[in-house]
Amino acid sequence: MLLRTGFELVYSFPQPTPVILLVNIHDSRAADIVIPDSLVTEPSIPVTSYRDAFGNQCKRALAPAGRLRLSTNGIVRDNGQPDERLFAAVQGSVEDLPEAVLVFLLGSRYCETDRLSETAWQLFSQVASGYSRVQAICDYVHNQVAFNYQNASPTRSALETLNERTGVCRDYAHLAIAFCRCMNIPARYCTGYLSDVGTPPPYAAGDFAAWLEAWIGGRWHTFDPRNNVPRVGRVLMARGRDASDVAIATTFGPNTLESFRVWTDEVPA
Repeated sequence: MLLRTGFELVYSFPQPTPVILLVNIHDSRAADIVIPDSLVTEPSIPVTSYRDAFGNQCKRALAPAGRLRLSTNGIVRDNGQPDERLFAAVQGSVEDLPEAVLVFLLGSRYCETDRLSETAWQLFSQVASGYSRVQAICDYVHNQVAFNYQNASPTRSALETLNERTGVCRDYAHLAIAFCRCMNIPARYCTGYLSDVGTPPPYAAGDFAAWLEAWIGGRWHTFDPRNNVPRVGRVLMARGRDASDVAIATTFGPNTLESFRVWTDEVPA
């Protein structure tokens, strides 16, 4: 299966403004890329690249005063299979975890493990450890939080999501990640594209998606508390502790986002 992925963002800047962008398909999918999702800027401006602490591709530029259009449009090959489920995966003890995953046990900007630990143990300590416990966490978050674009907030934390019972996909992910970490399960935030392949219409307007990966059975497994069913056509862009690590665009000055389009569409082979 081939997927066309891309976006168009149009900003207005009152003055020259530094920006950091995480807008490309993750290197873990490099072998699947048929047409590269190269970043295009209008007007054309110099763009440099670097890797952040999590290995994500980052772009760096100085946006000029005025309107700036950012876009990508690539094609990626996907196996067409839904997210894997492996309920036999077991939870390892903290002392045996690889050092590289320990950071994903810690609290972070949007995942307040210190304030959610007691609640997490009350809710999930009786659930069998391992994959089943992570799925129970996702089931709980999916059932307790109502999806509502109108209530989206860039500052809502996991605790606030639990209290307000509303949010968007990033809020579902933050709450589930926080609960996992409270239960000594490393969990990391993921952002990328998610197709509508295999789901019934009508389809919502395109957007970037957020989900999580939990370290169970010696490797990372994908979980999606927002949709809470295996999905086809999930294309990773970046991973981090939470949304603060993987913002699509970080701007260091005032600006206005004038328009926003995202697409993840199946195309003929």
